[in-house]
Amino acid sequence: MNDLVHLAIIMDGNGRWAKRQGKERSFGHKEGAKKVREITKYAAKMGIKYLTLYAFSTENWNRPKTEVTVLMKLLSKYLHSEIPTLLENNIRFDVIGDISKFSASLQKEITYAKEMTAHCTGLRQILAINYGAQDEILRAINKSLQTHSEITKEILESNLDTAGIPAVDVLIRTGGDCRLSNFLLWQAAYAELFFSKTLWPDFSVGELETIVSEYKQTERRFGGVVTP
Repeated sequence: MNDLVHLAIIMDGNGRWAKRQGKERSFGHKEGAKKVREITKYAAKMGIKYLTLYAFSTENWNRPKTEVTVLMKLLSKYLHSEIPTLLENNIRFDVIGDISKFSASLQKEITYAKEMTAHCTGLRQILAINYGAQDEILRAINKSLQTHSEITKEILESNLDTAGIPAVDVLIRTGGDCRLSNFLLWQAAYAELFFSKTLWPDFSVGELETIVSEYKQTERRFGGVVTP
């Protein structure tokens, strides 16, 4: 039976969910944030050590300015409101991505949330914000070249945003699309992929349980063969 250490989720479908409710896309994003809390708390109870959530990609800046503004405000609100929940559940908060693109005030809020939960020893919740795997790998290469003339796998991994974090075991994408959308391409090289048609605000603990159960019965070979 496989242990699930690192779970990653592409939280897709907020906008479409809102449209089906006859609401603005912003309403879907707000409901999606509530789902983050529910799934994060349950993942902590399951004993998962790392939960990486794709919250805002490097390409999301191309969305309408009004929607980007809503997402930034929602992220700020989340950072303020969720600290008590994180502390109560012994969850450490972290981020990956290039946060230098955010406002100074939002960067301070991110740093504050990380500092407030740094002592927590349970689940590590990682928000991927202004994150793109290609951007991450390019930044890691350029950083590696500052001190090394030749880059090895180990050197590159030590300069990724996820340095010190285990590879992804399970990657789930909600919303019905079957693509990785530039998310954790290096870290998910041997991840088990699950694509759900459920829109993110409707994604349930029960569906997560089903996926985890299937994963635990999966034969993982990592490019080799399993001996009888």
